[in-house]
Amino acid sequence: MASKSEFQNPILHPLVFIYQVLQYLIAKALSPNPPKSDNELDRPKIAIIGAGITGVTSAAHCVGHGFDVVIFERGTEDSVGGIWTKVNDTSGLQIHSVMYRFHPSVQWQGGYPDKSQILKAVRDLWRRYGLQDKTRFNFKVEKTYQDEKGRWIINNPSNGRFDGLIAAVGTCGAPKRPSMQGMEKFKGKIVHSSELDGIQAKGKKMAIIGGGASAVEALEFAAAKGTAKTSILSRSDKWIIPRNIFVDTLLSLNIFGQETILSFVPEFLLRKLFYRDLEFLAPSDKGLFMDTPMVNSDVMEKLRQGQAEWIRGDIVQFEANGVTVNRRAKGVPKGGPGHETLVEADIVVLATGFSRPSLSFLPDDVFEEPYDPPNWYLQTFPPQHPSVSAINCTYVAAIGSVGNWHIGIYTRILLMFLVDPLTRPRGFWMRRWIDMTKVLKMSSPTGAFDFFTYLELVWWFVFCVAFNPFRWKWALFVFFGVGMHLPAKIVEAEKWLLNGRGHDVRDKGVSL
Repeated sequence: MASKSEFQNPILHPLVFIYQVLQYLIAKALSPNPPKSDNELDRPKIAIIGAGITGVTSAAHCVGHGFDVVIFERGTEDSVGGIWTKVNDTSGLQIHSVMYRFHPSVQWQGGYPDKSQILKAVRDLWRRYGLQDKTRFNFKVEKTYQDEKGRWIINNPSNGRFDGLIAAVGTCGAPKRPSMQGMEKFKGKIVHSSELDGIQAKGKKMAIIGGGASAVEALEFAAAKGTAKTSILSRSDKWIIPRNIFVDTLLSLNIFGQETILSFVPEFLLRKLFYRDLEFLAPSDKGLFMDTPMVNSDVMEKLRQGQAEWIRGDIVQFEANGVTVNRRAKGVPKGGPGHETLVEADIVVLATGFSRPSLSFLPDDVFEEPYDPPNWYLQTFPPQHPSVSAINCTYVAAIGSVGNWHIGIYTRILLMFLVDPLTRPRGFWMRRWIDMTKVLKMSSPTGAFDFFTYLELVWWFVFCVAFNPFRWKWALFVFFGVGMHLPAKIVEAEKWLLNGRGHDVRDKGVSL
């Protein structure tokens, strides 16, 4: 976090200084003021499930605009911050912080904040907006349902009734710990990538099983601790893009949100200008716009410097002194022919990721095909229930998916639906939007909502507001979080348009 007194010297660090000034101005212009007391908070009242970054941020937006919330968190107070409470101390953002301003009041000192900075930011936000008094810890949400007036009940009526519901359980739950043949024979230490803190790795050989973001974090740990040798054992190839805000922004500007005939251009440039002598690591069976890439430049340098090696192959079994791998050539699919190699190791890291938290607490009807997650309106609103937004829960893969404002935009769209019945979409039209998006992306090698780019996400938001004239007055509020009082007054004046159909409009909405 950066305060006014912590600005860098503009002579010695001009770019960082400009970045910090911009953050300061954005915070001043767009951060909603925390409520002075609960007396300032009114309906709608929102239930938020999860106290991770998404849950805390969406709650801050709600109370900052005058609406009360209750956060239901399964863990203890130490869980505030979500997945970032479970990663290693050496972990940090794999995307530039310019694209990770999860709330306009958050200000970073540098480009890639680490775990401690991220947790401090989210917990400061939690306290700044008085959310510590609105969070119920050790609360397991088992079911949610609506009463006869359409208000949401969490487990049972004793926990209150809510006008809206934000599911913010994220995509990372308990660590995945796959069982592999021969593990009991290994004489070294086997740990999950999230449990490396305190492990003595200096001068030791480390084998990292996995080739995704968790593997990169484990590699950063190995480099920081001075391992003698680090081997990354990856079953499949994954695109790696540089830690460069300009490159990453350009890639996220693919309006089609999918692999196209022009995708060979950025893929060719990445191979020649970024991978260079390591071009053999670039995927040959997967396009850049098919899966979330890893954002890291250090991996390449560590491989070039001999601090690490990348082995493409399948795990055969553990041995007493390492792991046997069926090493495959580029282009050979998983399980294909190769040659067995023993990778010696003192420590084996399971960089196998995390289980996805279940959304089973939501009503059963939101999981009915073909409109089951992630095939929802704007990917987060189930067509059966426009008063529910599962922000960042239905995410599968993307480029630029954690960019500026999207948590706030999703939250404010939900508030718009709740406050203004004429903006609320009918289930029929929500399904038609989903169908339309599938048609537009019918040539995509992935599902329509299984991969998207940040520009496509912006297009979704713009279309959502522009299509319905009753939403136009909310545009500044939805996109920037300002100017709510004017549309709220207009809503009062529009009540005559309901013409006696108030109950029908509030329950079903009127348009797309």
